[in-house]
Amino acid sequence: DTVASGKQFLWDFGDGSPQIKTTIPSTQHTYNTLGNFNVRLISIDSLTCNISDTSFTNIRVRDDKAYISFNSVKLPPCEALNYQFNNTSNAPVNKPFNSQSFQWDFGDNTTVISNAPSVFHSYPAPGTYNVVLRLIDTSYCNSPDSAVAQLRIAPNVKAQFETPAFGCVPYTAIFNNTSLAGQQFFWDFGDKNTSTDQSPSHVYTITGTYTIRLTVIDTSTCNKIDSTQQTIIVSAKPTAGFTFGPQPAQENTATLFSNFSFGATLYKWTFGDGDTLITTKRDTIISHIYNASGLYNACLVAFNDFGCTDTVCQQVQAIIIPLIDVPNAFTPNGDGVNDKVTVKGFGIQKMEWRIYNRWGALIFQTGNPNQGWDGKYNGALQPQEVYVYVLDVTFSDGTKFRKNGDITLLR
Repeated sequence: DTVASGKQFLWDFGDGSPQIKTTIPSTQHTYNTLGNFNVRLISIDSLTCNISDTSFTNIRVRDDKAYISFNSVKLPPCEALNYQFNNTSNAPVNKPFNSQSFQWDFGDNTTVISNAPSVFHSYPAPGTYNVVLRLIDTSYCNSPDSAVAQLRIAPNVKAQFETPAFGCVPYTAIFNNTSLAGQQFFWDFGDKNTSTDQSPSHVYTITGTYTIRLTVIDTSTCNKIDSTQQTIIVSAKPTAGFTFGPQPAQENTATLFSNFSFGATLYKWTFGDGDTLITTKRDTIISHIYNASGLYNACLVAFNDFGCTDTVCQQVQAIIIPLIDVPNAFTPNGDGVNDKVTVKGFGIQKMEWRIYNRWGALIFQTGNPNQGWDGKYNGALQPQEVYVYVLDVTFSDGTKFRKNGDITLLR
């Protein structure tokens, strides 16, 4: 049913077989006799105004199938790209092909209609071409059937293939054969297994370094045979693992994560609240402060040098009580200690912090709790004096709070 708007579908195939009812708009049926059959479909939906609608189509079942096939021969000299294509198709008895029965598509945007036993074609350049012999004569029941063959064409055969250089055991290596020319392909996967497929795949179950060799034969080329090889490394996967604390969770306390992975060189932490951290350090304790109370799915992905990964996740509980504070003094003298003043707190979802000098000029503004004031305005150091601020905060539990105060800048 090409409309497919019904809820039930009643099918009559027109050959005397029992009607069938379906709840999906498609079905299939096998005809065991020749003839013309009037197929009826009734689409039913009792909630519509017309309840049902009927459609018919005719099917002609025939036994005049034509069998489509061809072969190809490269013509000398070997450096030329000239081919002879032989039509080896078979027509039904007493129903021969005619001059308009076949279309050749040579895969280079060139087509020709011909029923000749052989056709000839010269290719403009080396390459890989899909040649199609298509039955376009509608007097055969399988029209428009076709036969397809791929030709690799070049004056000289050149073996080449693509595959990733690394994999993780068990590794299914996929080999993309990009050889120029070639009629036969012989693969050695480096683990005593072989294949003659054009572009095979192979499963490596043991770690190691494997040398894959491809030998390509094409007797129609000038050099006849060529080979190439590549090396792949099949690596074991790393193992990810971590612990965290404190357990049980304590309010307004950072969660400390310890990495116990092995066989890895890169680590990606996802804390379950949108924050992530990528590091190459395994032995460093990671401290993370959650912004709201809840249960978070914290995960660690461990990578080795070959891109193999392992992932482990654990549920981490956080207890956050909204809290805010601002230091009342700082010393921006460049000694690395107390050089910036920042908002301190827990559960801060949004904030707007404004700092003014004694004349009421706005000299600093931020909405980022991690951004502090370094005692400068427009790049210039500000004098030692008292500055006032206004801090508006929305906490993760939805409550709002305003704090006013002063900050002393000391040199």
